[in-house]
Amino acid sequence: MNQLSKTFTTLSTALIVIGIITACTTPSIVMEDGVSAVKPQNIKIISIDGSSTVFPITEAVAEEFYIKTKRQSPVTVGVSGTGGGMKKFCRGETHISNASRPQTEKEIALCQESGLSSIELPIAIDGITVVVNKDNDFIDCLSVEQLNKIWNPSAEDKITMWNQIDSSWPAEKMELYGPGQDSGTFDYFTETVNGESQASRGDFTASEDDNVLITGVAGDKYALAYFGYAYYSENSSKLKAVEIVNEVGDCVFPDDKTINNGEYNPLSRPLFIYVRSDVADVEPIKTFVEFYLSPVGRELLGQVGYVAYPDNVYDLALERFTNINTECLWCSDNPKTGGVLERLKDNR
Repeated sequence: MNQLSKTFTTLSTALIVIGIITACTTPSIVMEDGVSAVKPQNIKIISIDGSSTVFPITEAVAEEFYIKTKRQSPVTVGVSGTGGGMKKFCRGETHISNASRPQTEKEIALCQESGLSSIELPIAIDGITVVVNKDNDFIDCLSVEQLNKIWNPSAEDKITMWNQIDSSWPAEKMELYGPGQDSGTFDYFTETVNGESQASRGDFTASEDDNVLITGVAGDKYALAYFGYAYYSENSSKLKAVEIVNEVGDCVFPDDKTINNGEYNPLSRPLFIYVRSDVADVEPIKTFVEFYLSPVGRELLGQVGYVAYPDNVYDLALERFTNINTECLWCSDNPKTGGVLERLKDNR
């Protein structure tokens, strides 16, 4: 399995070239075990874009799928952030969109303008992780109130020193790093911490490439950033994760257990892929998504540092995909209630 720090475009470029060659010579998709044999219908290369947080999962699944289909089904995976990916998706430029937050009302309307709808599939749990430099010896736990004081729009050019957050902390300048505005992580974090999506101070280093954030914090004792848990997990030797005060007042460290059982809140959130409904039953899209939700896909998810749901969540997600169920369970216009399993069960 490739490291998360690999160049995002390498796989995509290679697969495009291979796809052009194989598309002309391969009449069908045959899985490595010889069980499945299905003919593609006009789609030669599966196109995916979106969230950098979901990227490592989809990249791992895409690589394994390419091998399992004997290199007959290339998949390109881009990283333009959840918002950027949704724009491409709703223009019909991609088949699947990676998302670290639900579709917004505006994005649903944009898809509808193009005559498109989507199938919403939860694929993993993530815990947005707040990190500081390894040598930081004054921050171990932060409350949402403290995070708000750091990241609130009104803090711009005013709250710039660490001792403004806590008088016992050093009088040193903060160096802040975070995702860009097209990122679903940015949307979720700002809504959770600041009470409104996209509401944030602007005087920080923003990037859709989480590796830029990691490098920035690793190189500055007084830096702080936030991004998806898998990127911290992959780089834990370089960074220090900060505990977060949860709803019952406990400082909780992000790890597989606390993210999965809900103890690490309020920064835990579901991750999604959205599949265009018009290609859901078209090969190789159909086989790819089934593979994504299979036990093999779940195993790959764990290998790249994410937390899988219980098996019955994926069974219900597969049922939802097979039935081309386009009802939105998490979208902001009319979100359903309950946990992931409850929403899938109650809205079959």
